[in-house]
Amino acid sequence: MLQAGDRAPGFDLMSDNGTQIRLRDFKGKTVVLYFYPKDDTPGCTKEACAFRDAYAPLSKKAVLLGVSLDDVKSHETFKKKYNLPFPLLSDQGAAISKAYGVYKKKSLYGRSFWGLERTTFIIGPDGKIRAVFPRVKVDEHPLEVMEALS
Repeated sequence: MLQAGDRAPGFDLMSDNGTQIRLRDFKGKTVVLYFYPKDDTPGCTKEACAFRDAYAPLSKKAVLLGVSLDDVKSHETFKKKYNLPFPLLSDQGAAISKAYGVYKKKSLYGRSFWGLERTTFIIGPDGKIRAVFPRVKVDEHPLEVMEALS
């Protein structure tokens, strides 16, 4: 997994509204890039809604982007259902998730599978990673991010 001080890998991903979003589009700005396992599941919904509720103050300090392996249609539905004010990016091939080191072997109920480990990166205006939050606790996470941005 990438660490603070590493250069953030660039990306070019489709967003929930069908537009391409590239990391380089935000050069000179701070970006909060949060990876989550799956749209509309309990933990991911809780995390997305917590970011939604913290969006007004957070958006004054950084651009917020969510990333999962779900397709654009799933993101569109999830975003509308919970009134999420930030883009959700589709990494269906897991290329970006792998580049950031968050695509991992997981197990649930005795079954092994590959998926995303819930992780957030704060990327500075210079394109370098300023902070990494691995295996976050969804309830407290937006507050942690806000503190790190201060």
